[in-house]
Amino acid sequence: MFNRQAYEMGAAPNQIRQIFEYGRQQAKLLGPDKVYDFSLGNPSIPAPDKVNRSIHQLLDTESSIRIHGYTSGVGGDPLREAVAANLFERFGVKARMENVFISCGAAPALQAVLVALRTEKSEIIGIAPYFMEYKAFTEANGSRFVLVPADPEKFQVNIPALAAAVNENTQAVILNSPNNPSGAILTEETIRAVAALLTERASQYGHPIYIIADEPYRELAYDGAKVTFIPTIYRDTIVCYSWSKSLSMPGERIGYVYVPEEAADSHELFLAVAGAARASGHICAPSLIQRAVAECIDCMPDLKAYDVNRKLLYHGLTEIGYECVKPDGAFYLFVKTPGGDNSVFCEKAKARNLLVVPSEPFGVEGYFRLGYCVSKEMIERALPVFREVFEEMR
Repeated sequence: MFNRQAYEMGAAPNQIRQIFEYGRQQAKLLGPDKVYDFSLGNPSIPAPDKVNRSIHQLLDTESSIRIHGYTSGVGGDPLREAVAANLFERFGVKARMENVFISCGAAPALQAVLVALRTEKSEIIGIAPYFMEYKAFTEANGSRFVLVPADPEKFQVNIPALAAAVNENTQAVILNSPNNPSGAILTEETIRAVAALLTERASQYGHPIYIIADEPYRELAYDGAKVTFIPTIYRDTIVCYSWSKSLSMPGERIGYVYVPEEAADSHELFLAVAGAARASGHICAPSLIQRAVAECIDCMPDLKAYDVNRKLLYHGLTEIGYECVKPDGAFYLFVKTPGGDNSVFCEKAKARNLLVVPSEPFGVEGYFRLGYCVSKEMIERALPVFREVFEEMR
């Protein structure tokens, strides 16, 4: 006997990973220049030089036993202190290291928060388009996932639909800005509207309704776009963060949960997050990487290559005739499917080894996602193929 729900999750492949693996095999058969793989959000710019220098310096100067040993379950003091200081310096929040739990990446951070908020009838709201694992994480943890339909005009939050979805069982609303898959950044006006709604409903129901701010793309913003730090607007916010994108180190699995001092039941909530992480085995994040990130806490990504790709792909596709909201952040485009039939479009593209991710797993029909964290040369080779598929779908 075994856990049937776990089996079903394992047997149902992650569609993005499935497309990525198909592309890898096709590249082996045909050569990498014959495959146009826009499936995976894997950073294509190198980590800042300071990251590698810090790792080398730590290995050369620190005791091997210390560097490779366990940290505290909630994370080592140097990184927790560095995160708290960075949050204060950048956003003016009075963070302390006691508010910071170091996680093994953003996914375990989200998992821990969702378990910490679970109650007998708990509901978690996701805003379409949303990162597809939100639903899986929520339901696996025993809560009900409630989907709010997208605002297709600008991919902000559909406030009337959110108001209809919030009820006495709502524990949290997940906000992801900059957004995967659309690249949209939630405006301060949008966040204030969400905050006002949740404040009113929390008062009505007699319990806090948290915002879970999922922020792995926080530093990836273009043309001076502002990414609002949500705890400065709504006190009952829990921040989940990862350095996977900002420092181009997704394979190192390092992130954090920040529970503001001002949040309702802050101390108890932090302990619940720590307990949930303990129960899943996601404690004592990799110690060497913790120390290295603490040294690099102020490093920012060089976004020039991403911005070149963003503009090249956006302008190239819209000139062909594709429709897309121009993304302000992250490294994705969310493109409306020509002809309306997403499955037909994606199959026609796949037949040409043009690999895109259909939008249905993100909670929206009739779009596809492109990750432009790829080489500029691949985009240039792919644009004529996009034109071929567009012409065939018209």
